Amino acid sequence: MKAFLILEDGHVFEGKSVGSTKEIISEIVFNTSMTGYLEVLTDPSYAGQSVCMTYPLIGNYGICKEDMEAERPWQSGFIVRELAKRPSNFRSEESVESFLIENDITGIEAIDTRALTKILRDKGTMKGMITTDENFDKDDCIKRIKAWEMGHVVLDVTCKEKMSFPGDGYKVAVIDLGVKKNIVRCLLERGCSVTVYPAETPAEEIIADAPDGIMLTNGPGDPKDNVKTIEEIKKLFATKIPIFAICLGHQLLALANGADTQKMKYGHRGANHPVKDLKTGKVYISTQNHGYVVKEETLDRDIAEPSFINVNDKTIEGVHYLGKNVQTVQFHPEACAGPLDTGFLFDEFMNMMEVSK
Repeated sequence: MKAFLILEDGHVFEGKSVGSTKEIISEIVFNTSMTGYLEVLTDPSYAGQSVCMTYPLIGNYGICKEDMEAERPWQSGFIVRELAKRPSNFRSEESVESFLIENDITGIEAIDTRALTKILRDKGTMKGMITTDENFDKDDCIKRIKAWEMGHVVLDVTCKEKMSFPGDGYKVAVIDLGVKKNIVRCLLERGCSVTVYPAETPAEEIIADAPDGIMLTNGPGDPKDNVKTIEEIKKLFATKIPIFAICLGHQLLALANGADTQKMKYGHRGANHPVKDLKTGKVYISTQNHGYVVKEETLDRDIAEPSFINVNDKTIEGVHYLGKNVQTVQFHPEACAGPLDTGFLFDEFMNMMEVSK
């Protein structure tokens, strides 16, 4: 069956339908990872987006559900050059296409993903539609695309009630803004007792549970939409409880301390982004998935200072808060399928909790 990707600027790509045939409108972004497509499909940070994979062949090692970052895929659509029909891997349980059908995710293949990526790099991230309607009215579609709004997607992906995972070590409160399973897994591997809280849980409830540390997680959408959560983060920051924040959590903590964020032209999404530790001068390769960034000039240097920067474009990749056991990073130290260069930041979080006792 034919499928069409229509961009809000008028570009139309014709390809083949894979997965669900339902019509969807979403934000169109690209990811440069060569592996880890299942982790991309199931990362809650992609809610409201359709992802174009720049690597031309996707699905050759199939689907292993043990590797999922959430209980279900959250992205709206999946865009690939070629989808492997017969995966070959001893861990594979099914093909990507059957997984898309099973989870009602719309997909399109056999389009020029290189050309699409170049458009997004040139003009910036834009909205788009995937449809199987061969008789679509282009002008009407573009009107509908431009009218579409992503909304407050953190409330869609966050857990609905508190969840606990036992451990014999430090008690960590995880504020679920769209948490990836591997964040919780990294804490459990270090012996932590983990409690996951919905995004808008009152700070008083979290503080009353007496955690040794607080984790603010990754998540989707515009950080400024999270007005209520930011107010609760201000209260958590005012305590002496150590805080470690990743991605969206990093942005919300900056907003809670008076800094500003802005939307990037096309964001950072991939597994090969170099970040420099400003304290040691070392450069690490990181996995990233974000479309917004903390504006460095808005950081109050009496409160915070940059700790990591992106080697490519010099944007802020981490913030250290002065006089506090608080560290935040824009990239993903829990990265799976990798790289694992910055996994040591979880050990630093353990040290922060040890020092504060």
